[in-house]
Amino acid sequence: MTPDRHEHDAGGDPELLDRKAELRDRIWTALEDSDVSRFPGPRGRIPNFVGAEEASERLRGCAEWKGAARIKANPDSPQWPVRQRALEDGKVVYMAVPKLAEEHPFFLLDPDRLQDSPRRASSIKGASRSGITVDVADLEPVDLVLAGCVAVSADGRRLGKGGGFSDLEYAVAREAGLVDADTPVVTTVHELQVVDEGEIPVTGHDVALDLIVTPERVIEVPPEAAPATGASVVRWEELTEEKIRSIPLLQRLRPDGPGAAG
Repeated sequence: MTPDRHEHDAGGDPELLDRKAELRDRIWTALEDSDVSRFPGPRGRIPNFVGAEEASERLRGCAEWKGAARIKANPDSPQWPVRQRALEDGKVVYMAVPKLAEEHPFFLLDPDRLQDSPRRASSIKGASRSGITVDVADLEPVDLVLAGCVAVSADGRRLGKGGGFSDLEYAVAREAGLVDADTPVVTTVHELQVVDEGEIPVTGHDVALDLIVTPERVIEVPPEAAPATGASVVRWEELTEEKIRSIPLLQRLRPDGPGAAG
């Protein structure tokens, strides 16, 4: 395993991590070769893609979107148009601070209290101006979870960039009562990121998708098709000390950490 891979501090079965890394590389290469990736390129990240705006508009027409007043969103570039449209549609957005690296790991973006346009406010830089950073305890239950992906499949499997942040955010939110088993998890991706069912390796902490939206179509995942996971709790035994030290929230929440009952 090379040190520049995002999962180097995530822990887990090395063989499975290698399989995931190979699939990521395949997807990143396909996006590059088809000239549908946007600056600064797909590798090492949730890849931004040509058609992200069209995918966000297609999501906007879904019932899951229309029924959501509050969403929890990833901070990655391909979902920027989704965050923008959420604010335009009057939805409160809880956007994760990149890598959960701050003491207060979420930006609270209230569409009634923006300093800038929804477009600018929904960027990482703009969120620092238009939003406030809040702790998990300051959040209200959300109606929809927006996740970034490198690869997805119609059976609800997803592959991130390897850092495990989406899974951690989801597990923490479940434990805090902010989401439950009925809260839809959605993503927007390019068609080249959709792979065959069963092709994405899954582990116990991986979050399953309910809705996949591309510029061309909406894929609704049948409940019986989604893989069973243990994403509803933080799986401490699978986290390395390096990962825990890098995320203040985990340091506070760990069973033997500062926030532990004693």
